[in-house]
Amino acid sequence: MNRFSLSIYSSLIVGLLLFAQVIPPVQAAVLIDGTRVIYSAKEREVTVKMTNKGNDPVLMQVWVDRGDPTVAPQNADAPFLVTPPIFRLDPKMGQSVRLVFTGEKLPQDRESLFWFNALEVPPMPQDADINFMQIAVRSRLKLFYRPTGLPGDMASAIRQVAWRVVPSADGHVLRGENSSAYHLSFSSLVLEQGGKRYDTGGGMISPHSSAEFPLAGFAGQAADRQVRFRWMSDYGVAPEQTATVL
Repeated sequence: MNRFSLSIYSSLIVGLLLFAQVIPPVQAAVLIDGTRVIYSAKEREVTVKMTNKGNDPVLMQVWVDRGDPTVAPQNADAPFLVTPPIFRLDPKMGQSVRLVFTGEKLPQDRESLFWFNALEVPPMPQDADINFMQIAVRSRLKLFYRPTGLPGDMASAIRQVAWRVVPSADGHVLRGENSSAYHLSFSSLVLEQGGKRYDTGGGMISPHSSAEFPLAGFAGQAADRQVRFRWMSDYGVAPEQTATVL
């Protein structure tokens, strides 16, 4: 029997997906171009390129969900068609996946957030009688649907974030207020005050909303304070920047 039968692997996808939620992180053989997917409303489709850097073939399953990582691929109802949804990717080879928006009515004054998933399933060993553990590796990238005609851009939106230190039930938090139409993601976000650094771990602020980032061990407010951060542009991590705290 073919050691890489699509029919056999297709029946295992759901179980492997659940297993991939609980195992420790392992190194993926398949690399995805980019750190996020931007779907501009003016485009008929977008493509995501994947490359198998490993030495063995893998089975790939790709889909888009609305944010719940526990939803199985067949139950994901995000408004995108993915082609091909299941494919074999040979070693040192690449594959482009097409995403087509199906036309669901979405807000036109801001971006909408979805998640692109790629599940990588390694081949079974040639010796079917030996005991083995098959580990599936799942990658999730943010997918932003971007309507046409949004005012400004991400760079200007980053500069316009209003930062404040405010009390919370557990002490103090750094609050960021995003008045723009864009999702603003921070790979690092640190409050610097009085010679001390409070690393929040980063995160995301949705359009026209605010987000709070915990300040562990915060010792009280001082005048000389600023935030230092790196934000994620459409093409990757932008240079480090600073901003004042109101």
